[in-house]
This record gives sequence, C-alpha cells and structure tokens, in this order.
Amino acid sequence: MSKAGSPRWHEPVLLSEVLSLLDPRPGRLICDATVGTGGHAAAILARGAELVGLDKDPQALELARARLARFGPRVQLLHADFRDLRTALSRLGVKAIDGVLFDLGVSSLQLDSPARGFSFREEAPLDMRMDPAQPRTAAELVNRLPEPELARILWEYGEERYARRIARAIVRARDKAPIRTTSELARLVARCYPPGRHRIHPATRTFQALRIAVNDELSVLEEGLTQAIELLPPGGVVCVISFHSLEDRIVKHLFRERAAKGKLELLTKKPLRPSAEEVARNPRARSAKLRAARVPEVASP
Repeated sequence: MSKAGSPRWHEPVLLSEVLSLLDPRPGRLICDATVGTGGHAAAILARGAELVGLDKDPQALELARARLARFGPRVQLLHADFRDLRTALSRLGVKAIDGVLFDLGVSSLQLDSPARGFSFREEAPLDMRMDPAQPRTAAELVNRLPEPELARILWEYGEERYARRIARAIVRARDKAPIRTTSELARLVARCYPPGRHRIHPATRTFQALRIAVNDELSVLEEGLTQAIELLPPGGVVCVISFHSLEDRIVKHLFRERAAKGKLELLTKKPLRPSAEEVARNPRARSAKLRAARVPEVASP
C-alpha cells in the first residue's frame, strides 16, 4: 500500500512488446497465467479482449479484482497455480485460448511486503511462499535439509559459487539455534563471502534459490507452459517474461524443441529486453527477457 493508503501497483514489464505480440482485441480470449495485481491484464482488457487471470497469491488477486472490476464480465480471476492451468480453465468451460502470458518470478507486491520474507533488506520471518496456504516455508528448508541438499539447491537454483560454504555455515549455525529471520540468514551468507565490494548483495543468489525451491518454480513453469501451448489454437500466441537464466533456459529449450517439430513458430529469435528508458523508470525490469512463439496456422503432422 502507498502512504496515502491506495495500492501500489506492480508496473508491468515490457508492456508494449507484450501487447504487440498478443494482439488483444474484441473477440479474443487471453489468459494471464500470472495476473499479479493486474498491470498487463488491465492493458489487455483495455484493448477489448476478454481475459482469464490466474494467480496463486491471494493478496495479489484481491488487488487485481479491485483494479479490473471496471471491465465487468470480460474478466474472470481464479486463485490457482498455473501448473493447474488446464483444470482451472476447464472449471470455467474454457477449452481454448487465443493467447497466454507468463510473467515469472517474484512481484513488487511480494518484495515490498516485508512480512512475506522474500527480501533480505527487511527483518521478517523466513517464509517466501507465494501462496501462504503452501505447507513448506524457507525456514523449514534452511533448518531441516541435510547439508548436501542445501548446497545443491543453492548451486542449481541460485548458481551460487559459494554454495557448499554457505550450506556448511547454515548447518553450523542452526545446530546452535534455528535460523528464523531474513536478516539473520543474510548476515550469515554475507560472512561466507570474501571481503570487498560485490556487484550484488551476497545474499541475492541464496534468497533466489530458496524462493525457487519453496515454490517449486522451475517444474511448475515447464508443466504450465506445456499445458498453455496445448490450449492454443492455430495462430495462438504464448509470451513468457523471465528474470533469470534458469527460467529463460527452460522457455528457450521448450520453444525450440516444439519449433523443431513444427508445433511452434518462434516470434523472437532472441529474447526482447527492456529499453534503457524503461529500466530507468522501473529498475526491476533490468533483467527481464521476453520470448514469444505462435502455433502455426497449419500444424505439421
């Protein structure tokens, strides 16, 4: 919430590029599989399309409902993980969609809500659940996983060069007392780095890795993206905005694999990136990559 009490909307990233690729207009049904607080969705609806929006974060969905209420029956919102995309749309009687958008990663709403535990810049419980109904928190991973498994998560999901050192330090610390807060973990990780200036905060990759593990983000992405493509008719478009190399790699490989079989046409040979002007206006857009593909009008056998 802003100081005045009104919601602080998440600024949609690469908005003009998304609109150009999805081409929302009257008579078309677009699925925003990560609707968040409704930034992309509002722009899609303003072009006259109908929209189904999904999100697993009930707080974001509540804000999206308020923001998109003016579009009336042209928008339907569901509390659902996009790994359940097909089931969620089936509940609405939807069997096909003309376009689908995935805007991945953690949102500004989640980062700016200290109690959610996504940011190491604020003192908060180690939570990191996008859906608070999920049973497993970051604190449970940090305090219960064996050292080799912790190191694997930090290396594979955070590409953290000091993964083993950090995992060892976590285990030693928790043997004395549980690690309960974001700042406590951030300080511990920082001590594992050599002294000197670092391009990013030492805890950045550790927090990314734990967030991905808590929310099972990479397997969810592959499952949801596969379902989305299967729901697209000839001419249907899928757009994916990712924010780190692990997500982008999954999208790139899946798109290329389907394109090699004639099931997709690549609309972006290389990912689209935000302009310097957009990054200056919205620094969190700086690492965004947008890939898009289309189901051929005449599918290959």
